[in-house]
Amino acid sequence: MLTLILGGARSGKSRLAQKFAAAHQRVVYIATAQVGDDPEMAARIAHHRSHRPAEWRTVEAPLSLAAEVEQAVGEEAVLVDCLTVWLSNLFWEYRGEEPDRVQEIARAELLRLAAAAQNRHVILVSNELGSGTVPEAAITRAFRDAQGLLNQWAAELAGEVILTIAGLPMYLKAAPSAEAGR
Repeated sequence: MLTLILGGARSGKSRLAQKFAAAHQRVVYIATAQVGDDPEMAARIAHHRSHRPAEWRTVEAPLSLAAEVEQAVGEEAVLVDCLTVWLSNLFWEYRGEEPDRVQEIARAELLRLAAAAQNRHVILVSNELGSGTVPEAAITRAFRDAQGLLNQWAAELAGEVILTIAGLPMYLKAAPSAEAGR
């Protein structure tokens, strides 16, 4: 099953995703963030690490999400945190390409990822960026638009979609038995 959890910054989406993953015995956490030379990002990553169970296997995958989900054979749940950072990584990796090409790459990866979710619970975390102002820079607008499309594609593929606001889950699309088990 594929679950998409959306929300704004500090909305509680990662905490909710971890709660869902914790219902499983064997969990792999796919982290998309890269530290680089950014101390603030390093602190965010450390914060996320400190709030995950030690028994979860962590895989750092800034670009190859689908391959990592496919390789999670035997895992009951895979938590991907987050699609927004992953898309940002793709934009950086393919910075010489047109935004439409990056969107094609992202969509193909997402389709592979969804196919790999057939045998396990895959939980995707993503930011909802479309509720803000229109960015001034063209590349920022292209990213915001690509993120909106990525979220739409993920929502279409997902069995359940949850919008998190102020730590509260709002079910936009619920799997048939999802509500009963939570």
